[in-house]
Amino acid sequence: MIGMSEKRREKIIEVLTAGAEPVSGSALAKQFKVSRQVVVQDVAILRAKGYEIMATPQGYLLPQGTGVREKAVLAVKHTPLETEAELNTMVDFGLKVLDVQVEHPLYGELKGYLMLESRQDVKRFLDRVKVEGVSLLSSLTNGVHLHTVEYRRREDLEEARQALRKNGFLISE
Repeated sequence: MIGMSEKRREKIIEVLTAGAEPVSGSALAKQFKVSRQVVVQDVAILRAKGYEIMATPQGYLLPQGTGVREKAVLAVKHTPLETEAELNTMVDFGLKVLDVQVEHPLYGELKGYLMLESRQDVKRFLDRVKVEGVSLLSSLTNGVHLHTVEYRRREDLEEARQALRKNGFLISE
C-alpha cells in the first residue's frame, strides 16, 4: 500500500514532468497543502531515488530533452559589478545560461543552477542576490568561473564568445 507521502512524491514528479518551467517549492507546498520544508524533504528523497531534480533560482525543474539545442562551457572572469553585463551578453545572443561553476580548493567543483535565458531572468537573479545579501560563487575564485550554456545555432555561440572576448570577460582559449 502506498502512503500519502509516496503519493505526494509521485504527484510532484508528475507536476515537474508536465511543465517546461521551474515550479517553486512554495507553489508545490500550496498545491499539496504541506509546508515548504516537507517539499524540500520530498525532493531530497526523490533525488536519493535517482530523479535528477534541479533546484534553480526560479524553482524545481526536471531536465527535459533539449531537442535541437547544443551545449558548451565558457570560461570567464570578471568582477561582481560586471556580472549583469556578462550574463546579458550571453542571453542577448540567444544562449541559455544553465549554471555557474567554480573550482574550490577544499570542496572541488561547486555548481549553482541558473537557468537564465532573458534579460528579465538576469534581472530577477541579480535582484535576488541583492535581497538575500549573498555573494556570487565567482567571488570564491577572484572572478574566475565557468558557465554551461545551451544554444541553437553555432553562430550564436561564436557571436557571444566574440562579445565576451571584446568586453574582456572570456578567458583565452
